[in-house]
Amino acid sequence: MYLQIPIALSNFFVTGVNYKKSDASVRSEFSISSEQYEQLLSVAPAFDIQSFFVLSTCNRTEIYGFANSVENFAELLSSQTTGSLQEFKSLSYCKQGIEAIEHLFNVAAGLDSQILGDYEIVGQVKQAVKTSKKHNCIHPVMERMINEVLQSSKRIRTSTGLSGGTVSVSFAAVQYIRKHCTDKSKNKILLAGTGKFGSNLCKNIADYLPGFDVTLINRTPEKAEDLACLHNFRCRQLEDLEASVQEADIILVTTNAEEPIVLKKYFTGKQQLVIDLSVPCNVEKSVAELPFVSVADVDQLSRIKDETLYQRTQEIPKAKKIIAEHVNAFLEWHLMRQHVPVLHAVKTKLLNIQSHYAVFADGFNAEPVSMKDAEYRIQKVINGMAVKMKTKNQKGCNYIEAINDFISPASN
Repeated sequence: MYLQIPIALSNFFVTGVNYKKSDASVRSEFSISSEQYEQLLSVAPAFDIQSFFVLSTCNRTEIYGFANSVENFAELLSSQTTGSLQEFKSLSYCKQGIEAIEHLFNVAAGLDSQILGDYEIVGQVKQAVKTSKKHNCIHPVMERMINEVLQSSKRIRTSTGLSGGTVSVSFAAVQYIRKHCTDKSKNKILLAGTGKFGSNLCKNIADYLPGFDVTLINRTPEKAEDLACLHNFRCRQLEDLEASVQEADIILVTTNAEEPIVLKKYFTGKQQLVIDLSVPCNVEKSVAELPFVSVADVDQLSRIKDETLYQRTQEIPKAKKIIAEHVNAFLEWHLMRQHVPVLHAVKTKLLNIQSHYAVFADGFNAEPVSMKDAEYRIQKVINGMAVKMKTKNQKGCNYIEAINDFISPASN
């Protein structure tokens, strides 16, 4: 059960598209690259948006933030993507206020992931927020909310089994390879893209596919070289991509290019498996038409069913309870934050009364109160006032009651 939501938070929205209503090819039309994100941040003020971040992953593109209308976010997002505003509206969902806040908590916990409990999402949330914060697009209320979100996610990971076992999109790719590539001689893997997701994939390949011959290619070669050294893989330059595709038995693509980088013309006729984990898709669609090439995407990988996932479903109630506690902690903080100007004004007024009218310790006795004692009593009154404002709705009575508490002997 949540506390009553403060009115100001009714302007917090999330809108987006995800795997529940659209497949990978459609989601790719609304994916946001690093360059597009930078552009979104620069033009956001023109859409009357000040505080927001965009979460764009292989199974969702969502925009979270404060605005007068969710329309502002839909228009901003579609202004920088290949998908139209009309298409976005037909596929998207919108949540507002407490529902939007809870959704963010669920996403960061892995409760809304295509693979339940996939913990890779929290790193993507952190990176998205970091980018927005760098451009001063995260204001204090949102920052506090995000801090609670990350604390909640961490607590769920450490105190429940929601992310237990080895199930994630990157692990699902390894499972898929093990299931569909039984010929041990077909062991040459090409991994194109060694960012955060590619790095996780490298670790899973090293752990679960020992003996495979792995080659890494990345737009920034230093990243590929570091991972190759760490896992004893090989690396090649981006200009060697076509030759590397032709040599490989299994091609994994986790790049973030705006256009396909693995093209139909690269394939020469041998049996190959291609797994495209990029959004937008970075493998040319026509590759799937080749009879000798099997193509899989993130939607296919996410259909895995095993005992680990069953165990994770049993942990959902525990995770939901933790989320409720952290949502309430944020709402409580926000409620008190709204009262800060009133508390400050009352404290200033009480100090003024003490200074100008020489209020005495027990009403109007002869012995005046020292300034040190007066300040202590005033702070005591303010603390009591804060507690009452937190538990009662007495907006018009707070000031008068605080003065009475201050001059009353009972407040000593």
